Amino acid sequence: MNQVKTRRRLRSRFWVMVGLLLASLLLSGCVDADLGIKFKGQSGGEIVQRIQLSNPLTTFDGATSQQWFDTIKQRTRQLQGKAKQSEQEIEVTIPFDNGADLEAKLNQFFSDIFKTSETTSPESQSPLLQSHLRVSQQNFFFLLRHQLIYELDLRSLGLQSVSGDLLFNPAESLLSLNFSLTTPWGAHSINSVGVESEQGRGRQLVWHLQPGRLNHLEAVFWFPSPLGIGAVAIALVTAAGIYLKYNLLPARASLANRSGGLG
Repeated sequence: MNQVKTRRRLRSRFWVMVGLLLASLLLSGCVDADLGIKFKGQSGGEIVQRIQLSNPLTTFDGATSQQWFDTIKQRTRQLQGKAKQSEQEIEVTIPFDNGADLEAKLNQFFSDIFKTSETTSPESQSPLLQSHLRVSQQNFFFLLRHQLIYELDLRSLGLQSVSGDLLFNPAESLLSLNFSLTTPWGAHSINSVGVESEQGRGRQLVWHLQPGRLNHLEAVFWFPSPLGIGAVAIALVTAAGIYLKYNLLPARASLANRSGGLG
C-alpha cells in the first residue's frame, strides 16, 4: 500500500516538473498553426501546413525555431512537397494522389517532425506529440464514401493528474491549432472529441484543436464513383445496341422488303 502511494506521489511530482518545463519553453513565444487537407477529387489533393511564430522560440528538443523550420523543410522535400519561409512563418504544401497516399504522407511527416533527437538514448525517447491519420473508403456503386479519422494527442502539453484529468494547461493561451478539411462536395463532422468544430467557407470544415487534450475528429465526405458510373454507361450503350439490332433494324429491313415488292 505504501509503495502504491509512493509511486503516485512520484508520478505527480514528475508531471508537475514536466508541466513547468513545457510552460517555460512555450512562454518564449506563441505558436499559430493551421493544418489543412484539400481534396480536389478522386485524383488527390494537397496537404497544407502553416506555422507562424510571434517570436523566436526554443522548441521541444532544445533546437531554435530556425533549426526546427529547416527540419520541416527537409521532411517536406522528402515527401515531394514545397516549403516557403518568411521571417517567423513557414508554409508547407505536400501533394497526395489518393486517400492511402494522404494517410502515408501525413503520418510520416508528423512522425519525423515530432520524434526525439537522435542523440537521445532509446530508453528515454518518448514522442512529445502523437499524430495519426486514417482514411477509409466504401463503394456504394455510384458514390464512394470516404471517412477520415485524425487523432492528435496533445496531453503532454498540459499537466495531467494520476487519473488523467487535466489540471493545468499552460499552452492553452499560447497555442492556436486548427485543422481544416476541404472537399468538392463538402463534408460533415461525426464523433469528434476534444475539439470544437465549425463550418468553414463553402465546402470547408474547420476544427479548433485543444492543447492539453486528446483530440479525436472524424469526417465523412463523398465522391462520384468512376467505376460505377462507367459500368452503367457501358450497360446503357450495350442495351441500346441490342435494342437497335433486334427491334429497329429488323423492322426497317422488313419495311424495305415490302417497298421493293410493291415496286
